[in-house]
Amino acid sequence: MKRIAICQSNYIPWKGYFDLIHDADVFMFYDDVQFTVRDWRNRNKIKTPGGPMWLTIPVGADRNRLICDVKIPDDRWQAKHWATIRRCYGKAPFFGQYEDLFRAVYVDRKWTSLSELNQFLITAIARECLGIRTQFLQSSDFHLASRKQDRIVDLLNAVGAGVYVSGPSARAYLDPERFRKEGIELVWKDYSGYPEYPQLHPPFEHQVTILDLLYHVGPDAPEYIWGWRASQRVLAGASAGS
Repeated sequence: MKRIAICQSNYIPWKGYFDLIHDADVFMFYDDVQFTVRDWRNRNKIKTPGGPMWLTIPVGADRNRLICDVKIPDDRWQAKHWATIRRCYGKAPFFGQYEDLFRAVYVDRKWTSLSELNQFLITAIARECLGIRTQFLQSSDFHLASRKQDRIVDLLNAVGAGVYVSGPSARAYLDPERFRKEGIELVWKDYSGYPEYPQLHPPFEHQVTILDLLYHVGPDAPEYIWGWRASQRVLAGASAGS
């Protein structure tokens, strides 16, 4: 059965976001919904010697717009973010391996659309850094008039979903019975249990951008996002059989 995940785009999201993408055959950017201020759409955290710090793209405080309509009024933030990333992670073991990729994003290109920037970064990191082969789609391409849960169901039916993989926060507003009636299995994503990794500037913090993981462990990043679960199953199986 085809597994689908649907989520708003975030700015350089944390590892759990990419765990969700990896769980799905199709990941749909849900960017034709209302933009929420002081949220993950235009900001995320990095580790600094003084503790976690927000990197925020200035886009204004207007609540009456969709994520896909949010414009970035100027590009001065790009140089600032890149300088901060270099300062905080320049000495991490794998900073150099990804330097060209992210320099091109922050230095060589100017961004005017938040959604376009977020989707580009997420797709590039998934494909080029994590080896994820999930298909990416946009909800706006389906031109649906339904709202809220009905719209989620309509999107899932439009792509032939057999399984909907949802983040746990959606338990507050999704009705599992509705999905059962539609013949769609509803699976709640579990973000618990991620192993720690060598991280600059202790104490360890999970709730930071994926850049933190990439810069510290490089090509081993998938093991710390989803690969560790397979290792646990092997150990559990060996223990049960002993």
